[in-house]
Amino acid sequence: MAAAVFGAAYWWLLGRPVTLPDSPTAKIGCVSYAPFRFAGETPFDPNAFISPQRIEEDLKALSTRFDCVRTYSMGQGLGAVPDIAGRYGMKVLMGIWLGRDPIANEREIALGIAAAKRDRNTLRGIIVGNEVLLRNELSEKALAADIARVNEATDVPVTYADVWEFWQAHPALAKVTDYITIHILPYWEDEPVSPEKAVRHVADVYQRMKAEFPGKQIMIGETGWPSQGRTRRDASASLVNEARYLREFLNYAATVDMPYNVIEAFDQPWKRDLEGTVGGFWGIFDAKGEPKFAMTGPVVEESRWSWGLAAGGVVAVLFVLAGAFRRRWHGVPGWAALALSGFATGTALAAHARLLWFACRNPLEWTVGVAAGVAGAFTALWLARAIAARLAAPVNPAEVAPRPVERRMWGMAWTDAFTPQRFVWMFILTLYGILMAFNGRYRDFPIGLFAMPCIGFLTLALLRTREDALMPLVEERFLAIWLVLLGIAVVVQELGANVVAWGWLLLNLALAFPVLAAWARAARRPKDTRPA
Repeated sequence: MAAAVFGAAYWWLLGRPVTLPDSPTAKIGCVSYAPFRFAGETPFDPNAFISPQRIEEDLKALSTRFDCVRTYSMGQGLGAVPDIAGRYGMKVLMGIWLGRDPIANEREIALGIAAAKRDRNTLRGIIVGNEVLLRNELSEKALAADIARVNEATDVPVTYADVWEFWQAHPALAKVTDYITIHILPYWEDEPVSPEKAVRHVADVYQRMKAEFPGKQIMIGETGWPSQGRTRRDASASLVNEARYLREFLNYAATVDMPYNVIEAFDQPWKRDLEGTVGGFWGIFDAKGEPKFAMTGPVVEESRWSWGLAAGGVVAVLFVLAGAFRRRWHGVPGWAALALSGFATGTALAAHARLLWFACRNPLEWTVGVAAGVAGAFTALWLARAIAARLAAPVNPAEVAPRPVERRMWGMAWTDAFTPQRFVWMFILTLYGILMAFNGRYRDFPIGLFAMPCIGFLTLALLRTREDALMPLVEERFLAIWLVLLGIAVVVQELGANVVAWGWLLLNLALAFPVLAAWARAARRPKDTRPA
């Protein structure tokens, strides 16, 4: 019952309009522009090339909302941006990409200098290097030399862009730049900032940087919020929070004399390879070029929220039909258990499908994700029938199932009918838990997938009698202990601020509890009454 109510509430909340402050304008000063938004497109492909026609289509559309675009490199067709942007009255913050390859760096610098001479009137500034110090790909000395070269070759203002802490660590770079470009991304801070406090954080950092670099103009070169991805402590990636952040930031920007650039124009699916799901969803427009939210009025997180409830209803009917076969019980409790289990499973499957929609990058990930969802659904059905049989009265009291005995499968002694499935899910959850605990920065919490088996096995365990469980296998006991420890580790890493991490811990505990409880009961049972 609780799982079904939670599933319904989850999807209802996704569809609830959230009132947010309106933006003072739909026009935005400047926005990061990268055209690599369609399937298979990535700037890491050395043969990638975006045609001038594509760029013109993008900039023509962007010119209605933005006065300026920021680019990050000169290659792969992006050298055409200044000329095309000028046709639509837009300015350009032109980026020269720097990395470890000195030959590639020389080529970028040469293209940048040539464009600066050719498109001088369109350029608002030249950004020599983007977060190259953060990536540890160039030394401060080498970077300063490259900046100075570009500065000497043009009268366009020259800067370098990096997260604000790296400007604090390398203040000497201010001597070779005309102004300072800082990145403030509250979601990505080492100490993530909640969306409610994010703009206040930006304002505080901006004022701090102005105080540390007096007489130097400070530009916010990147700021924004992701619409999808994992929650970091209390910084939740969501469409509502992206709209909240952008509207509140524009309200703040309207009160100060501050040049800024928002990241970014379009969602960039290729970034998911670097940053997980969250990397692909920083755009104001989606990958198809459609606006993700309005700048005024309430915002809905998921317009297709009713699909989640519909999925719950459909699966509930399927579970009831499946329970009509081979049943040895009757009565309302059994049928109600099947229907509620089916509804909870359907809403969980819909949540899993929604995660796959945003997270999967290739056919392999889709195949694995769908297969896992199907396996979870069948496990949930099996468990639902067992739960229904426990709750309902038997058709013939003489047919009440005897106390479970050990069974052998794959050469191992299993202690009840559901142990093979339980062991598999424990193993998978433990494996993913290790990844979350030791390398979880860019990993999602697949709550919908694991909710089905975890809650099902817990419910079945709670319905069993004291004499109903044998000593679990040593492998199960080992995994159960690790599930508890790994779940706690994730909560600790999130400093207890991440609600999703607490949900993850509860699922770990739910799957571990039947094993730990059976272990404790079996350990207390007198030796002469234990099964041989």
